[in-house]
Amino acid sequence: MYKIQTLNKIAACGLERLPRDNYETASEIGHPDGILVRSQEMHTLELPASVLAIARAGAGTNNIPIPKATEKGIVVFNTPGANANAVKELVLAAMLLSSRRIVQGLNWSQGLKGKGDEVPELVEKGKAQFVGPEIEGKTLGVIGLGAIGVMVANAANALGVKVIGFDPYISVEAAWKMNTNVRKAPSLDALVAESDFITIHVPLTPETKGLFNKERLARTKKGARIINLSRSGLVDNTALKAELASGRLGGYVTDFPEEDLLGVDNILAIPHLGASTPEAEDNCAIMAADQMREYLERGNIKNSVNFPAAEMAPTGKTRVTIANKNVPNMVGQITAVLAKHKLNIEDMLNKNKGEVAYNIIDLEGAIPATLKDELAAIDGVLLVRVIENCN
Repeated sequence: MYKIQTLNKIAACGLERLPRDNYETASEIGHPDGILVRSQEMHTLELPASVLAIARAGAGTNNIPIPKATEKGIVVFNTPGANANAVKELVLAAMLLSSRRIVQGLNWSQGLKGKGDEVPELVEKGKAQFVGPEIEGKTLGVIGLGAIGVMVANAANALGVKVIGFDPYISVEAAWKMNTNVRKAPSLDALVAESDFITIHVPLTPETKGLFNKERLARTKKGARIINLSRSGLVDNTALKAELASGRLGGYVTDFPEEDLLGVDNILAIPHLGASTPEAEDNCAIMAADQMREYLERGNIKNSVNFPAAEMAPTGKTRVTIANKNVPNMVGQITAVLAKHKLNIEDMLNKNKGEVAYNIIDLEGAIPATLKDELAAIDGVLLVRVIENCN
């Protein structure tokens, strides 16, 4: 029986993926094997020694103490692509909202309340202040061509928008999914200089923090509108407001309101609605639960932010999984322990990601009671699991 703690309300369709005969789920539970979380801040929480995995029903993992989890051998999952369609739709809405001055017009119309029969005439007189260009024929620059970026690029292209993209790390899978009309920008600066709209789809890292600083904002095309539904911190707010005030930038749409962005002309601050659709919440919950179950029952890892992807079809034998520091001679030390007990390796997989390595080993033969402790005693080993009769 696996115990799963839920730190937020997880969609029922996700929890249903964890069968009740093998799983117990609750918000308050002792010695959990796994944690399902959405947005709750975990940096101040003590991670129980029993925890094997944390699965976030969403893409961003800023609320999870990843270095601490990695030290304990805890696999952290996210759900990239599960909310991609929801974010894609909001990007398209942001293009229209920022270009056609729809929000400003709506707010102005509400101010006509009480004008009675004068309203139609006032509307005709006042509508000129909300004129904005169409998006068809304009150029959209997409920064980051992962699951969301590719969907945005394809959808915008279908609406008659010219699309250019920039992602030096684009995957083969993403490239296959992208419309052939999407052009590759030679550089980030070349993209911003050409684009009428710019949408950002990269994670917040030390390398991307302040990606749009004073210098890059100064290189953007005059009148460009920037859309940031990824993370706050990617854009320098002070430099952004200066460019908006000067008239060089046409607008900014963010999904992350901050005090200094509120009430500023040509800034639309959406209250973090990127993935706030019932469909996205369901997709994220299902994906998180499936990844958690696959890891707990079979040791397979997919979509982890701190461990390498590692999937091996089970052989029905006893499966041993070992997380260790990615240093020389670890595999040799592990196999030496197995050889000492005359255990035959039916199948084996070794993968690494940065400073962490992960091994899946299917063994034939009786497993001695001391094996787990012997493997865990190897210097550099973070966590050892033994999964009996893995199927």
